[in-house]
Amino acid sequence: MKPLLLFSPDTSTHLDTGNFLMGRTQNILDHGLEAHKDPAARSVPDSLGELPVRTSTERVAPGSQKKIWIDIDNSPHVPFFIPIIKVLQKRGHQILLTARDSYQVCELLEFHHLDCKVVGGHWGKNRFMKTLGTLERAARLLPLAFKEKPDLAISLVSRAQLLACKTLRIPMVVTFDYEFVEKMQFLQPDWILVPEVIPDSGTGVAKRAIFRYPGLKEDVYVPSFKPDAALKKQLGINENDLLVTVRPPATEAHYHNPESDKLMNAALDFLTKQDEVRVVLLPRNDRQSKTLQKEWGDWIAKGKIIIPTHVMDGLNLIWYSDLVISGGGTMNREAAALGVPVYSIFRGKIGAVDRYLAGNGRLVLLERVEDIYTKIVLERRDHARRDFSAGGTALCRISEAIISIAEHQCLPARQ
Repeated sequence: MKPLLLFSPDTSTHLDTGNFLMGRTQNILDHGLEAHKDPAARSVPDSLGELPVRTSTERVAPGSQKKIWIDIDNSPHVPFFIPIIKVLQKRGHQILLTARDSYQVCELLEFHHLDCKVVGGHWGKNRFMKTLGTLERAARLLPLAFKEKPDLAISLVSRAQLLACKTLRIPMVVTFDYEFVEKMQFLQPDWILVPEVIPDSGTGVAKRAIFRYPGLKEDVYVPSFKPDAALKKQLGINENDLLVTVRPPATEAHYHNPESDKLMNAALDFLTKQDEVRVVLLPRNDRQSKTLQKEWGDWIAKGKIIIPTHVMDGLNLIWYSDLVISGGGTMNREAAALGVPVYSIFRGKIGAVDRYLAGNGRLVLLERVEDIYTKIVLERRDHARRDFSAGGTALCRISEAIISIAEHQCLPARQ
């Protein structure tokens, strides 16, 4: 049983090496490719529309176009980069797109029809194997980057891309929203982009400059979300059910704390005993899916817990949920951005963004098993459409920064 895809913008991959360079004559998002792993991917409506962006979309002169290399290293990176790619392409720049086959990256790329060169995979939890895998992937990216000669590289802390860029002296932009992400201090990027709420002590060190943007990383793509009411029918959930989406912890991540697993098990035990509740459980990969099916098989057989077997739209699932319980930062922040009640069972170091959301009542931190019973509120919520357009500022500012760096090798004057 394949786990559900959980994030939502517009991307699918031709996992073949294929045509992974998207230039002016080929708009990635209009280039429909066969999603050969899962035919259902083509039948799912796209949830993201066009988001007005105030940054300049005038096309650069033919001789001024840049080739920008984006490397997608993990599932949340796919939705984040889609609207940014749109802006860069409208500006006239070429996109060289690579990705790592980890978690649900490839399925997300297929789901949204994005042509991409997939290089390397996930090497599991062992630190030595992770290091070996990063070095091996960097070695495979080197000849590709040498051949394509990108003018700028961008990632959400792709260590393999950083290594390749350092070797080939390619200018590098890194963005992240969790200050405790494991960094390689000797691989300093040229520019760093972070949310405004991250303190100076958590930004890391950039060779050139650090750029701060307003709001959340998820504000880049959530504002253009379009709900699709067919979701509950697809899952076999009726209108009387109280829908709870549960995302397990990232058990293979370097920051994983086993306390998160205890909280998830306590939450599932609590939820399955509530008559009106139906749980949609979203494993991160096949290994986790098999474990959860074994542990919660009786409740899955009874239909109390649903592990979707086909590609679905994650933002849409969050939107139609009455509440979300998640061990992952991105889903927590997506729910917060959508205004959906969300409870975090993440027990690693709590980052500045989550503390900001918790302080503003947009996220509830569950720190002990007792919190499951005292803090979680089980009630149906109003799914009235909200105006998310104000969140588009994040996309505008980030796009402005990247365009300025690509075209002028500096941050925009307005900061």
